[in-house]
Amino acid sequence: MRAVVMHAPGDVRVENIEKPSIAEPTDAIIRVTAACICGSDLWPYRGVEEMNGPAPMGHEYLGAVEEIGDDVRDITVGDLVVGSFVASDNTCEICLAGFQSRCVHQVMMGSIGTQAEYARIPLADGTLVTVPGTPTPAQERSLLAASDVLGTGWFAAVAAEAGPGKTVAVVGDGAVGLLAILAARRLGADRIIAMSRHADRQALARRFGATDIVTERGEEGVAKIKELTGGYGAHSTVEAVGTQESMLQAIHSTRPGGHVGYVGVSHGVELDGLDLFFSTVHLLGGPAPVRRFLPDLIDLIMRDEIDPGAVFDLTLPLDAAAEGYRAMDERRATKVLLTL
Repeated sequence: MRAVVMHAPGDVRVENIEKPSIAEPTDAIIRVTAACICGSDLWPYRGVEEMNGPAPMGHEYLGAVEEIGDDVRDITVGDLVVGSFVASDNTCEICLAGFQSRCVHQVMMGSIGTQAEYARIPLADGTLVTVPGTPTPAQERSLLAASDVLGTGWFAAVAAEAGPGKTVAVVGDGAVGLLAILAARRLGADRIIAMSRHADRQALARRFGATDIVTERGEEGVAKIKELTGGYGAHSTVEAVGTQESMLQAIHSTRPGGHVGYVGVSHGVELDGLDLFFSTVHLLGGPAPVRRFLPDLIDLIMRDEIDPGAVFDLTLPLDAAAEGYRAMDERRATKVLLTL
């Protein structure tokens, strides 16, 4: 089968590799019908995240079940399914508490690779959610977004306690940040401030529900947030980048007693204990428990109440994956959908 393999920073190839097979009785094999490139895939592409030899790429997926293991009970052959970027049993104490991304039996789907024609999904019953009915092409794009960036943006907004009466600030205008705006609006936030310097992303932020745009960054950005909120800072702040600057910008933009939902994959982030102590903010984040939100997100998508698929602004065939990585790296695309 064809699959995307990264050999080194900047070196992405589409190769023929062995089709996956059932390895555990709890596995399912899906024929991937849509895949995409994630902003987190750019960390190894840019050489920021170390690689150890050629690696399969991709952790977001929509697909049809082709085969199931002997112990799979809830998923059947022929189902159209969406799953999280973290496979989970959905039954352990951590999963039942709503943090499936830290399941005691977790498998990171990036280690398997879903930018491919087929994928093995571990812990199929706990990971996959069946899509009811037949989605339209637009709904398919949105369902793919639910696999990671929508679910991650949703978790960020929930972790930040976005809701009625709240002002929400979003640091990061990639797909996750943009969909955190959509989530904050659905959760009832009164005011949503998008921090963005890119006109196309600003337009999508407003489409998703942003009420204000702040172009400044760092402490200048913090000062602007304080100015817009009467000197207090935001009630709820989403951090969706993963750098030292973005994390400090998020914490400092939040009022005492406020909440920060951080979902950017952290690289080089170090917090000063005294600064954090006097910030007096709540911090909650990490790998998003997408599986917690998937049933509700699928329902919203299939009822056409949300359109998260709008974050895909470049569609390419799988064989052109290298161009998709270049486009995202050069910020010519917010998120790339790969067709199969």
